Amino acid sequence: MGDINLKEITLIVGVVTACYWNSLFCGFVFDDVSAILDNKDLHPSTPLKTLFQNDFWGTPMSEERSHKSYRPLTVLTFRLNYLFSELKPMSYHLLNTIFHAVVSVIFLKVCKLFLDNRSSVIAALLFAVHPIHTEAVTGVVGRAELLSSIFFLAAFLSYTKSKGPDNSIVWSPIALTVFLVAVATLCKEQGITVVGICCVYEVFVAQGYTLPLLGTAAGQFLRGKSSIPFSMLQTLIKLIVLMFSTLLLVVIRVQIIQSQLPVFTRFDNPAAVSPTPTRQLTFNYLLPVNAWLLLNPSELCCDWTMGTIPLIESFLDIRNLATFAFFCFLGALGIFSLRYPGDSSKTVLMALCLMALPFIPASNLFFPVGFVVAERVLYVPSMGFCILVAHGWQKISNKSVFKKLSWICLSLVILTHSLKTLHRNWDWESEYTLFMSALKVNKNNAKLWNNVGHALENEKNFERALKYFLQATHVQPDDIGAHMNVGRTYKNLNKTREAEESYMMAKSLMPQIIPGKKYAARIAPNHLNVYINLANLIRANESRLEEADQLYRQAISMRPDFKQAYISRGELLLKMNKPLKAKEAYLKALELDRNNADLWYNLAIVYIELKEPNEALKNFNHALELNPKHKLALFNSAILMQESGEVKLRPEARKRLLHYVNEEPQDANGYFNLGMLAMDDKKDSEAEIWMKKAIKLQADFRSALFNLALLYSQTAKELKALPILEELLRYYPDHIKGLILKGDILMNQKKDILGAKKCFEKILEMDPNNVQGKHNLCVVYFEEKDLLKAEKCLVETLALAPHEEYIQRHLSIVRDKISSSGFVEQPGFPDEKTSDEETDKIPVEHEKEIKSESTPAQIIKTSDNKSHSKSNKQLAKNSDKDVPHKTTKDIKEIEKKRVAALKRLEEIERILNGE
Repeated sequence: MGDINLKEITLIVGVVTACYWNSLFCGFVFDDVSAILDNKDLHPSTPLKTLFQNDFWGTPMSEERSHKSYRPLTVLTFRLNYLFSELKPMSYHLLNTIFHAVVSVIFLKVCKLFLDNRSSVIAALLFAVHPIHTEAVTGVVGRAELLSSIFFLAAFLSYTKSKGPDNSIVWSPIALTVFLVAVATLCKEQGITVVGICCVYEVFVAQGYTLPLLGTAAGQFLRGKSSIPFSMLQTLIKLIVLMFSTLLLVVIRVQIIQSQLPVFTRFDNPAAVSPTPTRQLTFNYLLPVNAWLLLNPSELCCDWTMGTIPLIESFLDIRNLATFAFFCFLGALGIFSLRYPGDSSKTVLMALCLMALPFIPASNLFFPVGFVVAERVLYVPSMGFCILVAHGWQKISNKSVFKKLSWICLSLVILTHSLKTLHRNWDWESEYTLFMSALKVNKNNAKLWNNVGHALENEKNFERALKYFLQATHVQPDDIGAHMNVGRTYKNLNKTREAEESYMMAKSLMPQIIPGKKYAARIAPNHLNVYINLANLIRANESRLEEADQLYRQAISMRPDFKQAYISRGELLLKMNKPLKAKEAYLKALELDRNNADLWYNLAIVYIELKEPNEALKNFNHALELNPKHKLALFNSAILMQESGEVKLRPEARKRLLHYVNEEPQDANGYFNLGMLAMDDKKDSEAEIWMKKAIKLQADFRSALFNLALLYSQTAKELKALPILEELLRYYPDHIKGLILKGDILMNQKKDILGAKKCFEKILEMDPNNVQGKHNLCVVYFEEKDLLKAEKCLVETLALAPHEEYIQRHLSIVRDKISSSGFVEQPGFPDEKTSDEETDKIPVEHEKEIKSESTPAQIIKTSDNKSHSKSNKQLAKNSDKDVPHKTTKDIKEIEKKRVAALKRLEEIERILNGE
């Protein structure tokens, strides 16, 4: 085995850099969205142990909908990327390119086991530039292949050192091999296949056996003519250790996936559900298809599922000739490599092993997989292909007549492959460019039409997206996901009737439940979202809430672990004013996922509806334990603490609101509620600062404007309150409390009785039965020295509120003054504050006016490869919405109001009686 030198490493790394530099400017596309953008396992807040409990996409392995792809070490590298650059794609692509360069260099070292130096470099160069690798290198999720290949090759190189002098066993390389195999398998499942390559290497290369020799030795042993040679015993021991280790890894792997295979549908792999002989003929034909992609990577496609490769349903299909020719060629190479001794046969044998064994997990031979052809799974098999090509080139170039021609052809292949790779990288720039490039190769795959539609949908280009989704339904009329996409797009275009029709079509394509047969085995979990989407659509109609609930229950009956159905049903039950049933739904969802902060948050909302603030606060706290940055839990738990009236909870409420405004610095509600807390604590200056920040962010913030004016009024800064009230009334001319406060300031501070009178009269125009406004107008008449009019006004006010004692007393005072004066107007009356503050309508204490949006924010996109569901119920966030925030107590029930009102009543009585 020759060592690699710096010059060769520089050449390989330089070529990789030249081919993949433009991949750094690509984004997250296709499967990257699920594996990177939507995967919470990348976030530092997620415990590291979760990586070893979830699959590659962040779904718990225990869940039936899990993909069962267990690659925690690959996810760990994604997490390291996130730690340094969060979701900036350049660092992810850069690390992939580095890993590809590392694989190419290690592969060069492997090649030198079987090829001369020149041919080894050529094989490594062919591998470095081969266009089939763009999916594995430029697609971020292809890192699983890259990492697995590094440890795959390292394990093989380690095993080659296990033969000591005199054919003795060196155990340390074998132990290292087993360890590296385990690591490779934790990067991607195919890593375990290196054990098979080690076994072939041990028997046919290290020991130099051929198939005839093995047959002869076995025959003599069975006939008792000879014993097993010592070298063969040594070989058997090594093979037994390798196989036992492999079996142990397989057992552990089966335990991890809980003896369940992932659920795939006929849309993912049509041949997998086809009858005999269609299934066998099609699966066998896929082998020459993959070989052709290695030989001629001119037309590459990111997705080969659905109708990309039509099924072979007859022995008379001409494509069977390609299958026959492929197996004949493969058989000839196999016979040559196993029958004859010599370096050439050993090289061919190892090349065939590298091509065939790593491909077995993706071959559908032992279990169905979720794709027809996937270019990324050819990453390791291409190594064997490159060795074969380099070995064949070596044989041809050694003949002088073909030497120049062989160099010319080789140069053209490397150059064209490099240019193709460079060009192909740009296809991965965005989802739109990727799927459009795929449609140029294949127009019979409905999934590609769907994915172009998704890309346009993400750009809010719903009209164009609809055309692609409709085309998907034409290409594959029974594609449930395509009809769901059409329905969702119609909904986005506000075409409710068409949306419902599309969802109903998708629902009609769902297979019916067969008693005794597990439903999940026959349908993709994402397709069950049709029930969620349809229910979410029709529940906008208040008369169809029960119908929507029936759809949620139907989805749950089909799949009891369908978490999103419980979440959506919980939201609906709250809307139907059935909080106890909503509580049951959320508790069931929590049984399935206790680490979901959103679920604990929504359960807290249910407890608020049930008037159980303590339980609500416990659930808010649980949500924050799981996600300390959960914005809604921070905000609403702080409000709950604030409204509890418990002084000891105020510091924590303030802390959470400060955390919230740090996370959401552009949300005026956070600053407003900090101002409310400061007013509770009598920190007037601080309250003023927070209120001003809220108004700066949202100039028409009704509650902030009013409470800032009220704060100025309470702190003897009434004249500063006037411009604030003018701004409030400019946005909200019907704000009765603002009009009353303005009238009070005009009368008592500005001595503008006419202005105050206009305020109170405007209140009565809007609400003739407003006792406070009516009473204050009576005080204006009293101030204008019109005692008769004041008396009549107070009589009318008393009729509106016959039980209000202060109105009766004021009427008595006015009548006494009329009687004592003999209907003569008095020369003057003492200054008197309006009864704005005499009632409990405008108390000295503030009033909270918190707006909310009680509609859950949901995103449900369902196609064959995309399904995102999220439920976040917001209670008190968006002040642009005018839906009242429901709390455990009506916020108007504040005892201080009454105390303040009584004090003002006593004051005005003293003024009136003292004259």
